[in-house]
Amino acid sequence: MGDIAKDIQSTFPSNKVKALINIKYTANWLNNKEVLFFKPFGLSPQQYNVLRILRGAGKPMKAQLVKERMIDRSPNTTRMMDKLLDKKLISRYRCEHDRRVVFIEVTKKGLDLIDEISKSTRLEFLDKITEKEAALLSDLLDKLR
Repeated sequence: MGDIAKDIQSTFPSNKVKALINIKYTANWLNNKEVLFFKPFGLSPQQYNVLRILRGAGKPMKAQLVKERMIDRSPNTTRMMDKLLDKKLISRYRCEHDRRVVFIEVTKKGLDLIDEISKSTRLEFLDKITEKEAALLSDLLDKLR
């Protein structure tokens, strides 16, 4: 990947428009990289996000709260959680006091998979920027939002 103008063979009326197009183009590029990264583990990026949220909580969470914390809030979250349940990566149960509330938690198998994924080195493209550059990029993206 090089200069955005060369990659998409276009010119831009301003650096702000160029930056916007670059963000969208890079987001799509990163999404494709993520899909390929998680494929050998039998997960989608969204499924991995659910597992990480649950691991971070360290206790069962309401399914609705998990949905709210997701990076990519898909309308198919319930179906995605069903797939994680089928793979025995999460467990799910209803609240005793309110049957409408569903709790989910990551299983030992799910935690083991997260550990395996975290040891993978297939994100070498991140080595192209320094920690300082990554912090600046993150700060600029925060400022934009």
